[in-house]
Amino acid sequence: MKGLYALKPWYAARLAGLRRVLVAHGVSPDALTWSGVLFGAAAGGAVALLPAGPFAGAAVAVLLAARLACANLDGGVARDSGRMTRNGAVRNELGDRLAEFAVLAGCLAVAPAGWVLGAAAAATLPSWIALAGAAAGAPRPQGGPVGKTERCLLLVVLAAVPGAAVPVLAAIAAGSVLTAGWRLVRVTRALRVLDQCAGRRDAGEQAARSAGTGHGGAA
Repeated sequence: MKGLYALKPWYAARLAGLRRVLVAHGVSPDALTWSGVLFGAAAGGAVALLPAGPFAGAAVAVLLAARLACANLDGGVARDSGRMTRNGAVRNELGDRLAEFAVLAGCLAVAPAGWVLGAAAAATLPSWIALAGAAAGAPRPQGGPVGKTERCLLLVVLAAVPGAAVPVLAAIAAGSVLTAGWRLVRVTRALRVLDQCAGRRDAGEQAARSAGTGHGGAA
């Protein structure tokens, strides 16, 4: 159940030419990360300032497409230019969260604060669970029924359809919780397998030590 995340390799291939240009011109991965935040803020501004309708939907779609492109390009540029660092990975995650919060902040102008804050809180859950699992040694799960790309599409709907703000925010919140649960199941299963493997390895090492001790005593 990878959702639209399954299209990431195809999307990365479409951006390959631009990625090579950025690497050739020495563009910093951090510059792309923070550009994504700015595009997210601009999308939030469009939601807040433009009346809901086709024009607002198109504007938000273009800005969020640029935000997703930056989210894809920063890691690719870092890899291709040999600039991957642990601090860069932290800034990448921070940029993703800030960009999403910036878009949702614009929704405060069109929906009650409780709905916006609920959607914003729920939207963080899939990433936190994936990061916690990775920190514990599990492969990081990606995708899910309502991941980052799906949330962007829902926000385009919010901007394009008058009166859709509350239903869309409810869908973002519910879908994010569902995605978080799906990722938690995957993380739990992966960690259980790792624990079982570690237990068998420890048992094997203990048996080997016991056998060695017994052999030495007999000698």
